[in-house]
Amino acid sequence: MELLILFGTLITLLVIGVPVAFSLGLASLATMVYLDIPLVVAFQRMAAGMNIFVLMAIPFFVYAGELMNQSGIAERVVKFAHSLLGRVRGGLGLVNIVSSMMFGAISGSAVASASAMGSTLIPMMKKEGYDADYAVNVTATAATTGLLIPPSHNMIIYAVSAGGGLSIGSLFLAGIIPGILLGVGLMVAAYLVAARRGYPAGKFSGWGQVLRYFVGALPGLFTVLIILGGILSGIFTATESSAIAVIYTVLVAVLVYRSLDWAGFVTASINAVKTTAMILLIIGTAASFGWLLALTEVPAQLSAALLAVSDNPLVIMLLVNLVLLILGTFMDMSPLIIISTPIFLPVMVGIGMDPTQFGIMLILNLGLGVVTPPVGTVLFVACAVGDLRIEDTLRSILPFYLVFIAVLALVTYIPSTTLLLPGMFNH
Repeated sequence: MELLILFGTLITLLVIGVPVAFSLGLASLATMVYLDIPLVVAFQRMAAGMNIFVLMAIPFFVYAGELMNQSGIAERVVKFAHSLLGRVRGGLGLVNIVSSMMFGAISGSAVASASAMGSTLIPMMKKEGYDADYAVNVTATAATTGLLIPPSHNMIIYAVSAGGGLSIGSLFLAGIIPGILLGVGLMVAAYLVAARRGYPAGKFSGWGQVLRYFVGALPGLFTVLIILGGILSGIFTATESSAIAVIYTVLVAVLVYRSLDWAGFVTASINAVKTTAMILLIIGTAASFGWLLALTEVPAQLSAALLAVSDNPLVIMLLVNLVLLILGTFMDMSPLIIISTPIFLPVMVGIGMDPTQFGIMLILNLGLGVVTPPVGTVLFVACAVGDLRIEDTLRSILPFYLVFIAVLALVTYIPSTTLLLPGMFNH
């Protein structure tokens, strides 16, 4: 009965449009009332879920991304990518994807990438004769590469949800190859759709122009090298690297680009506070919800149910992926990571999957959810920027979905896709 109350309340609140954080919190409170657990426990669980030192990296990475957005780094990345790929048929679609990969590697946020790249490239693509649905779908799906290419705050949330024993540096490394595979796959899909629709090719302005734009974008792109280099060399931790990223971004924006004024700084600070507050509230309420799942032994019950269906690891991996794909279309990524990890991680480890590999599989799987209706937050952002209805985006998004599924299959069934780089660096 307690599970019916827990999940029934959550689903009902989500259906009527209550924000995810409040839905999780109210579902937890309702279940605790039924179980006669003092309500103060809910708030203790929330505080414990947020009071984890490594989570300090999240507001710093979010802040760095906002500062980069306000200081025009996204625009410089777009110019560099356009100078390199604009001459290809449908080149602006490829420029969009490459720019999103580079900016996502700096900001670590799919929503920030969709907003920054979309506001710059969607109007440009429309002006050059690209259909709005194509421009929006390329922008939305490309933005998800930032979930895999480090730094990604979702990997930090996963590491905490897994019990804190996983190396964040290892997770960062594990996401690089899948992130690149996803980006390349999306470029192939974007090119094929562009060729079929007869989109135009631009003119190549010469390697000198490419070099100039590369030099202009390099100080911003160097952020990810500082973060990864510092973590891998052991100079600083992931949390320390996030603070250094903020300091470096401010110095580059003020002293090198000279593009961050006081108004932009204030806007970036306010946006970072809002985003951080939202993420931490979700983490707190999801921690309370997850504690109830553990109390009611949901992970053990689900594990037994899956093993009752089949004892074949390949089949169990497929079933877990299908469940996550369905869940990902109805709930935001952060709470799902916190809820799903303690449920599915023991099952996957039990059949021989490495926890790092499962983390990348989970994030990639839920990344498909953020560009899939009915919730699809990143797709909604791209639609809002492109002034397009969500239904109209579905006309051309199938090829991009197929790329996600192909990369997800590689990550799930070929461990070296995720574990090669961590193994090379002994992380």
